[in-house]
Amino acid sequence: MNSALTMFHHASRLLRYGALGILLAACSPSSGSEPKAAASPSLQGSSSMTTTSPRVKLQTSQGDLLIALNAEKAPKTVENFLAYVRDGFYDNTIFHRVINNFMIQGGGFEPGMKQKETRDPVDNEADNGLKNQRYTLAMARTNDPHSATAQFFINVADNDFLNFTSPSSQGWGYAVFGEVIEGTEIVDQIKGVKTGNKGFHQDVPVEDVIILKAEVVE
Repeated sequence: MNSALTMFHHASRLLRYGALGILLAACSPSSGSEPKAAASPSLQGSSSMTTTSPRVKLQTSQGDLLIALNAEKAPKTVENFLAYVRDGFYDNTIFHRVINNFMIQGGGFEPGMKQKETRDPVDNEADNGLKNQRYTLAMARTNDPHSATAQFFINVADNDFLNFTSPSSQGWGYAVFGEVIEGTEIVDQIKGVKTGNKGFHQDVPVEDVIILKAEVVE
């Protein structure tokens, strides 16, 4: 009976959030977008996330975030993200999709929901063993597992159902490539902002949450 209840809750969760990958894709008419329970931030057993891997500072209108990237586990994804950072691509972009107890998504739109042009997609590295845990960063995408470009999201809960399970369209999951190591309280602040609809876009913050600047910090 307990097993049946567990399966029911898992299925309900998938129904609620599984379609979000499609809706996130809808957030971006021509390119990718993505995607419960709270837990304390964890480096998932990899000290390299905070010591030997690159770090990126996101200065936002709500406060600063420091992100540790895992180049060992997600080399292509990290290289792709850093290229966008160094080009200033993320400067003056917004967190355009915010769902409390799920994730906050950004990196693809300027204020006014103006979508930015991106580079070619990057291979999905979700099979790297990193999990979609609270405060981790993962790449957003469409239903095509290998369609991620610039958009990313920060998990604000443990979203196990987004993890890799198999190399199939349904099982690829979403590639985790880093973690917020400072400013988690800012993430919590952002996840609670008031949201609404803008055109066909849903869960858009009523007041822009802006990434003022993204920079690599050594």
